[in-house]
Amino acid sequence: MLIGMNGNEGQIKNFTDLVTWQKGHTLVITVYKLTKNFPADERYGLVSQMRRCSVSITSNIAEGFGRRTGKEKIRFYDIAIGSLFELQNQVLLSQGLGYLDESQIALIQPLALEVNRLLNGLIKTAI
Repeated sequence: MLIGMNGNEGQIKNFTDLVTWQKGHTLVITVYKLTKNFPADERYGLVSQMRRCSVSITSNIAEGFGRRTGKEKIRFYDIAIGSLFELQNQVLLSQGLGYLDESQIALIQPLALEVNRLLNGLIKTAI
């Protein structure tokens, strides 16, 4: 049974009630926490890029939720998926550069996969 952040069981009244947004929000927070310890010279490079694209995921979910037509919703959910893949690429780069270890990757990757699955579900319901 879905219980939204608004406390109403089974009712989705706001984008924050979407499980997709909730998992995406957890992903954003995780990215912010993990990139906090990146080298200072990456602050305006990789750290900024990872944070911006992770925020883009939840921002586009929110914007898609607010759109009236299925076609408009899908457009923003597709952008969110693009940002998610961008983040996954940057996570792999961070791992290759030694900024993230296996345990940190294990925090991000399952969340990213789940958000991807949930976004695809949102797209199917918007068609």
